[in-house]
Amino acid sequence: MHVLIYTLNIVFINEMILEWLRGREVMDQVIVITGLAQGMGREVAKMLAAGGAAVAGFDRDPAGIESLKAELDEMGGKHYLIPLDITDRPGILEFRDTALEKFKRVDTVLSNVGIGFFGPFEEVILEDALKCFEINVIGAAAVFQAFLPSMREQRAGKLIAMSSLVAQVPFPFESIYSASKFALEGLVLSLRYEVEPFGIRVALIEPAQVSTTFAAEIHKLPPEGSPYRDRARRFIERDKELIKTAPDPVQAAERIVQVIAQDKPRLHSQVDFMSTLFLGLNRYLPRSIRDRILLKHMDIQV
Repeated sequence: MHVLIYTLNIVFINEMILEWLRGREVMDQVIVITGLAQGMGREVAKMLAAGGAAVAGFDRDPAGIESLKAELDEMGGKHYLIPLDITDRPGILEFRDTALEKFKRVDTVLSNVGIGFFGPFEEVILEDALKCFEINVIGAAAVFQAFLPSMREQRAGKLIAMSSLVAQVPFPFESIYSASKFALEGLVLSLRYEVEPFGIRVALIEPAQVSTTFAAEIHKLPPEGSPYRDRARRFIERDKELIKTAPDPVQAAERIVQVIAQDKPRLHSQVDFMSTLFLGLNRYLPRSIRDRILLKHMDIQV
C-alpha cells in the first residue's frame, strides 16, 4: 500500500507544482482543443485559460460551448469557441482560418474528440464501426492536417492526440475501439518522422479510465442467447467498479496540462497509475502471463 501511494504521488504531480507549470509555461500560448464542451477537454480549457493561454476549440454540443464561453469570460480568458462536428471538414478549415486570423498563430493542437465502441466482434455491425474510425482517427487527422501548414511555417508547434491504454493493451469486447486507437497511434508515430524536422513535436496521451459517463454510454449487454453475454456482463460490472477509483476529469486534465506545458513532451504519456502499470506489464511480461492478468483483472475468465 505504501509503495502504491508513493507511486501515485509521483504520477499525479501536486497542485502547487501544476499551478507553477501553468503560470510559467502556457502563458501567451494559443492552444486548440477539440471536444472541449464536457469532461476532460472542458477542464483542460479552463486550466489553460486560468494560466494565461488563449483557447480555441470546438465541440458538437452548442449548450456546452456556450456555458464554457461564460466560464472563460468570467475568468477573463481569451478564447474562440464554436459549435462544430469533427466530421465537418470544410468547417474545420473555416475554424482554422478564423483562429489564425484572431490569434495570429497556434502553438499546440490537442485532439480530444473520441467515441467508444463496445461489443463482441462477431456481433458488431461494421457499418456502425466506420463512425468510430471516422471520428477517432480521421477526425484527429483532419484537425492536425489543418494546422500543420502554419506550424511548419513558424517552425514550431505541438500536435497531441488523446489515445488510450487499449491502443497498446487491447481489451476484449473493445475490438473496434482498440483498432481505432491502434490506428491513431500509428498515424501519430509515422507523422513524427515527417514533422520533427520543422520543429513540430507530437505526443500521445494514453489513459486507462477516467471517471466520466464515457463507458456507461457504450456498455450495452449483448442480446439474450448471445454466447458472449455472460462474460460481457462480468466485464461491464467490473468496469463499473474500476470507474469508482479512476481519476476524475480534473485530475486527468492536470496531467494533460502538464504535457501541453512541456516544450518537448514525451511521445507516450499516461494520466493514471493503472495505465502506467498495464503498459509496463505489457512491455516486460510474457504474453501468457499478461493474458492471465488481464482476464482476471476484468473478471472474464472462462
